[in-house]
Amino acid sequence: MEVKIEESVEAEKAKQIVVLLIGPPGSGKSTFCDTVMRSSHRPWSRICQDIINNGKAGTKAQCLKLATDSLREGKSVFIDRCNLDREQRSEFIKLGGPQVEVHAVVLELPAQVCISRSVKRTGHEGNLQGGRSAAVVNKMLHSKELPKVNEGFSRIMFCYSDADVENAVNTYNKLGPMDTLPSGSFGEKKSDTKSQPGIMKFFKKVNALPGSSSNEAANTTHNSNEKTENFRISPAKLGSADVVPTLAFPSISTADFQFDLEKASDIIVEKAEEFLPKLGTARLVLVDLSQGSKILSLVKAKAAQKNIDSAKFFTFVGDITKLRSEGGLHCNVIANATNWRLKPGGGGVNAAIFKAAGPDLETATRVRANTLVPGKAVVVPLPSTCPLHNAEGVTHVIHVLGPNMNPNRPDNLNNDYTKGCKTLREAYTSLFEGFLSVVQDQSKLPKRSNQTAVSDSGEDIKEDSERNKKYKASQDKAVTNNLGSGSLEDTRDSGKKMSKGWSTWALALHSIAMHPERHENVVLEFSDNIVVINDQYPKARKHVLVLARQESLDGLEDVRKENLQLLQEMHNVGLKWVDRFQNEDASLIFRLGYHSVPSMRQLHLHVISQDFESDSLKNKKHWNSFTSSFFRDSVDVLEEVKSQGKANVASEDLLKGELLCNRCRSAHPNIPKLKSHVRSCRSQFPDHLLQNNRLVARPET
Repeated sequence: MEVKIEESVEAEKAKQIVVLLIGPPGSGKSTFCDTVMRSSHRPWSRICQDIINNGKAGTKAQCLKLATDSLREGKSVFIDRCNLDREQRSEFIKLGGPQVEVHAVVLELPAQVCISRSVKRTGHEGNLQGGRSAAVVNKMLHSKELPKVNEGFSRIMFCYSDADVENAVNTYNKLGPMDTLPSGSFGEKKSDTKSQPGIMKFFKKVNALPGSSSNEAANTTHNSNEKTENFRISPAKLGSADVVPTLAFPSISTADFQFDLEKASDIIVEKAEEFLPKLGTARLVLVDLSQGSKILSLVKAKAAQKNIDSAKFFTFVGDITKLRSEGGLHCNVIANATNWRLKPGGGGVNAAIFKAAGPDLETATRVRANTLVPGKAVVVPLPSTCPLHNAEGVTHVIHVLGPNMNPNRPDNLNNDYTKGCKTLREAYTSLFEGFLSVVQDQSKLPKRSNQTAVSDSGEDIKEDSERNKKYKASQDKAVTNNLGSGSLEDTRDSGKKMSKGWSTWALALHSIAMHPERHENVVLEFSDNIVVINDQYPKARKHVLVLARQESLDGLEDVRKENLQLLQEMHNVGLKWVDRFQNEDASLIFRLGYHSVPSMRQLHLHVISQDFESDSLKNKKHWNSFTSSFFRDSVDVLEEVKSQGKANVASEDLLKGELLCNRCRSAHPNIPKLKSHVRSCRSQFPDHLLQNNRLVARPET
């Protein structure tokens, strides 16, 4: 969004300044603004998103508008938002111009300080206080990107302590209306790669006490000198559609199996070196909970000796079930050092993964296999309802069984390392082949072009159903190959509906919702909460999608009462677009609603005219997805979520129903004959659509 600021008619007038305060909650941004504004001789305006909407939280767009208005009034501006990544800063940087400089003040205070302040404070403008604030600070710092001058800043000041902050305050305090500041970057220190994991440990302690008092959270301490092997590379940004495919795996030869660590580390490095060339850009990460892990130290040293690319194969200290939320490392596939029964229980990694994934993992595993023999692996796709999928972005778990040297465990090898090493090599081969199959299957799927908008009007767009069949077949084939002598249950057993996983093409809406600025030629409108795009394969003369920008909202069944405000905003935006379309053609009638079960990930509202004049409407599923009760009207969804805390969703079986006219409900044998009838049908719409504002028509004048 380009914002043009009127140039002053007074040639000698000094430039106005836009100052972006950059820092997490509790870093002192609001205090900084208030202190400067109380004593500065330069007129300032503070733009705070927490209170911009008549004292309540507002949007980024509102902040931009108020900043623009303030600059036109001759004021300089403080942008009091977290502004922790480049994307959040980009629109504010565009406020700069010939008469406006853009500065950044980076409040890079220790995380402990920010958390302590956040949990102690009361009456915060954005109500971010108490124990909950610690988790917010944690999440924000995971994805923090420090500003660079090449983003468009003329000046950046870094503050690492209260003394630095005081110096920055004094710098801006002394600025008169005609004064300027030198350009450049001031005070930046080299990043300390060993300090962040210590901060992560501090976060973990705070997060472990969500119900604790402010004092308890504030008194949490950590050892900043603790050694760690993490953050050898910069993790991919959370929520990004461009996250590199990554397998996180524990040592398969667990302590319980009592396998010699020197031999085990040799095999891990050998197999990683063998598979890395096959994996392309994908990464392998060996994970252990212990900071003093011997297996991590051995593998790290041996990988370095072989000059293995540390960006593609590295070690990491952390809980394998919380790598993204607590360590900032996004791994879409994790491995489980399992037991032969493929069941929860026991201890260590197996118990932790089954517990974190909940019953969804056990159910999905049973679909794939009942047992596993040493040296084999089984790939298990996780449904989108699984907690590991929602919270950590894990799409697959690969169960793998290694050799056993413990006489108290099944299949003891009696210290036969010839056989043991052979089995361990087979286990890592099966594991890495399983990961490779996931990477290859996803890369084979056609990708939506960023040059056009995207469609979710049915499962058969451009032979999507055929893609799904091929994808499923390739997954089943890979699983069968990986099982070896393990048994495989019939995946078509009984009438139970299998939980849905998202293939690569089905993630296009999610990518646009999370990063609309990367899809400028697609996006019609966006704010902090929503994105509006045209449906790539519209099923009517006018058909747009309003996407939610909130993570973990894949579809209607994920919606809960806390999402009510977002749903209302989506509905209001949809009505705004209806009004725009009806200004062009007053005869258009619209419905706003959701598919009960979407074929693409990310909650989205369809705003669709009821003429259904479109060459893209080709089959029964397309038609029934918009004209049967499978299509849930937005007004009904809002009422249900408000009254019962969730929305009702209809069965996909409705997509197989008769082809009925959306007006008179007459039946027709095929799509061409139905379309011909619909073009000439002038019957009144069914009664249920005429109630509760389900249809939106332009009032007659």
